[in-house]
Amino acid sequence: MGLPALEFSDCCLDSPHFRETLKSHEAELDKTNKFIKELIKDGKSLISALKNLSSAKRKFADSLNEFKFQCIGDAETDDEMCIARSLQEFATVLRNLEDERIRMIENASEVLITPLEKFRKEQIGAAKEAKKKYDKETEKYCGILEKHLNLSSKKKESQLQEADSQVDLVRQHFYEVSLEYVFKVQEVQERKMFEFVEPLLAFLQGLFTFYHHGYELAKDFGDFKTQLTISIQNTRNRFEGTRSEVESLMKKMKENPLEHKTISPYTMEGYLYVQEKRHFGTSWVKHYCTYQRDSKQITMVPFDQKSGGKGGEDESVTLKSCTRRKTDSIEKRFCFDVEAVDRPGVITMQALSEEDRRLWMEAMDGREPVYNSNKDSQSEGTAQLDSIGFSIIRKCIHAVETRGINEQGLYRIVGVNSRVQKLLSVLMDPKTASETETDICAEWEIKTITSALKTYLRMLPGPLMMYQFQRSFIKAAKLENQESRVSEIHSLVHRLPEKNRQMLQLLMNHLANVANNHKQNLMTVANLGVVFGPTLLRPQEETVAAIMDIKFQNIVIEILIENHEKIFNTVPDTPLTNAQLHLSRKKSSDSKPPSCSERPLTLFHAVQSTEKQEQRNSIINSSLESVVSSNANSILNSSSSLQPNMNSSDPDLDVLKPTRPNSLPPNPSPTSPLSPSWPMFSAPSSPMPTSSTSSDSSPIRSVAGFVWFSVAAVVLSLAWSSFHAVFSLLVNFVPCHPNLHLLFDRPEELVREDSR
Repeated sequence: MGLPALEFSDCCLDSPHFRETLKSHEAELDKTNKFIKELIKDGKSLISALKNLSSAKRKFADSLNEFKFQCIGDAETDDEMCIARSLQEFATVLRNLEDERIRMIENASEVLITPLEKFRKEQIGAAKEAKKKYDKETEKYCGILEKHLNLSSKKKESQLQEADSQVDLVRQHFYEVSLEYVFKVQEVQERKMFEFVEPLLAFLQGLFTFYHHGYELAKDFGDFKTQLTISIQNTRNRFEGTRSEVESLMKKMKENPLEHKTISPYTMEGYLYVQEKRHFGTSWVKHYCTYQRDSKQITMVPFDQKSGGKGGEDESVTLKSCTRRKTDSIEKRFCFDVEAVDRPGVITMQALSEEDRRLWMEAMDGREPVYNSNKDSQSEGTAQLDSIGFSIIRKCIHAVETRGINEQGLYRIVGVNSRVQKLLSVLMDPKTASETETDICAEWEIKTITSALKTYLRMLPGPLMMYQFQRSFIKAAKLENQESRVSEIHSLVHRLPEKNRQMLQLLMNHLANVANNHKQNLMTVANLGVVFGPTLLRPQEETVAAIMDIKFQNIVIEILIENHEKIFNTVPDTPLTNAQLHLSRKKSSDSKPPSCSERPLTLFHAVQSTEKQEQRNSIINSSLESVVSSNANSILNSSSSLQPNMNSSDPDLDVLKPTRPNSLPPNPSPTSPLSPSWPMFSAPSSPMPTSSTSSDSSPIRSVAGFVWFSVAAVVLSLAWSSFHAVFSLLVNFVPCHPNLHLLFDRPEELVREDSR
């Protein structure tokens, strides 16, 4: 729908409908004005970008023109000369193209920007001025009219006639202004159809001219392009002919580097970093060193490949002794000490690798350092969940919470590695570990302390939340319902070993405190999850799938932080579900977990020797009791058939779909939440609302139990064939323990065992 026409006759009436129509035209003019302003702004940006593009292309062309190919050898082939000349040809084409672009840019301002600015200012601006005049006259006319109508009729006749004449004059002037304004509005609406679009057409025409010029340049460049293509192909063919020879030589040198190695007059040579004392401390300067065993001469030439030259004078010394540097005596790796005959003191050198240090020490007949045999028995660089480990974590947490809780980027900004390692060595020293837990000196920066805490957690033999629970936590984080996630993680946390759970609780309480101060330290719960997810919960094997689950690891940490009081201070409400039981049976080992084909298809926990047999008998007895008890209840409380209804919606029927746990916890107790719920199979209970005997209560322990057992024995003898057929079918189609058929093959033995 277009805009309704403005009739001049409506100006006299000045009706509400006329005013609404006029407003719609005014809104359209405002919209057009804003659009033209944006278009002019974008057009200027486009012209500026085209100028920058042209400048960049000209600079690129100048670079091509200045570069000259230098071919290997003392002569060039025709093809090589053509290739060498190609860069200058490319530069010429680019320059010609940019000359045409500059002409287009210069015309664009006159063709596009100036006409649009003129139309907006002259036409739309005039309409706006007319509107201001129209609004002013409207206000004046309405004011005089109201004043005239308020005149008293008792006024003299001459006064009333004078007032009428004045009102008529103002009304006439208002109508004239109204007609002029309507005329101007309609004029601008019609003018924009051609005065607005015509500059755009002219700009596009200039753009097409530029592209056409590029097409003509491409046609002129065609002959040289063909010649250059042939030259490039010829050069490539020659390169392929020589490349195989060079590659063959390279492979020979890779296979036997010593055979093709340049004969050196020195016993050993290569780069070493030499520790030098300066006024402000010590520094490590890179030297190219040579050693001659016969004369025991060591020559050190300061040289750094990055700077491309020497950094000082050469120095030669005579070797006296060479000793490997202790690891805990210096922050640098691969170090050894050299003593010289003609130079006092010890020269500490750093090799490029452990193998490089070994070669240097063999060449210099170096010896190992003397170790202190009374050194503490705790091995260096180990981390455990022992008293020392808890002490280290508490010290770090105390230091952070007392003097760094509001530091921005807490735990995200890492400390200097050498400082972190030094702090850890101090904290892990058994002598200092026994001290108070608030004794980290103020000289250590907060970022060093936080990095030490994270590093210690990563140094543990396994992640704090353990490898075997990795998949369980990930599956819990993937649940759709937030309440289910919290409940599942709550249950999993309480299946962790005691020390792991205590350490995790200590850490989560601290991280919750950090998150509470996120307005100052900018570390929200999500940020802390990103930092600690890969540290506390990491897979045993690094795979693409494990990497894709990192985001869920972070979610687990977020849930632990947000719900730390509930998770660590309360016991899980709900018992373990089948899914939770299945997840809890993941193996805990440093080796790769067995594949599905390698796992035993067992439903019962396997124990050793006689204990294994007793456990199996107990399980089978419980299973039989459950079957007998359930069927007895079914017979006495309902008149239904002895054949169980396989389509029943009873939840107990879920046991007919046994799961295959990966492994069972050792020696499960019947009351332990970690042990499986025995028996694994039970018959469906009666649909009638009657109480039934629990599957884990023995019918032989009371008089009522004997009665139930007698009735059940009769029922079992009648229904055994039906049960056997159903479970045989399930055994064939459901993966379960291969010895399950024994439950049905020797029922007499099971009954005798129960009687005893």
